[in-house]
Amino acid sequence: MAKHKVFISHYHADDTQVKDFVDKFAKQYGVFTPKIVGDDYDTTINSDDSEYIMRRIREDYLTDSTVTIVLIGDETWKRKYVDWEIASTLRNDPNNKRSGLIGIFLPGKNSNNTKIPERLQDNVDTGYAKVYRYPDYAYSELEKWIDEAYERKEDNNYKVDNSRPLYRYNRS
Repeated sequence: MAKHKVFISHYHADDTQVKDFVDKFAKQYGVFTPKIVGDDYDTTINSDDSEYIMRRIREDYLTDSTVTIVLIGDETWKRKYVDWEIASTLRNDPNNKRSGLIGIFLPGKNSNNTKIPERLQDNVDTGYAKVYRYPDYAYSELEKWIDEAYERKEDNNYKVDNSRPLYRYNRS
């Protein structure tokens, strides 16, 4: 399948591991083309209006991406921007088409002690999204996961659940 443009959703405290993931799988192995919000996100979109921020995320980062990967660390589930990015990923409107969705635990994290963002979990529960362990060496696994997420977004048999209210604040 074609190389996908992939939006990377993450908590900025995990930037080092996120950079390693992108360097390895996007730059070294060429598995995907990354779309990622920079470190200056709070000042780039200077607003408290969630609809405006979600629109800017979709227009600036998600419009031409086909799959979103949520990189999951210990605190990712608490972050309002991660929730908003997942919500924007799941929206389907005339200007911005829905993207496929997967979660990947960062190295050293796993489902036993790392909480999955709630909106992502809602879509794992419906079968629309999947969550995986970190693909240490097998970049072909990651290619397969991205392709499958892309195929699920095109398959009407998978129900998207974007009904949860948006986070208004970061969780504590």
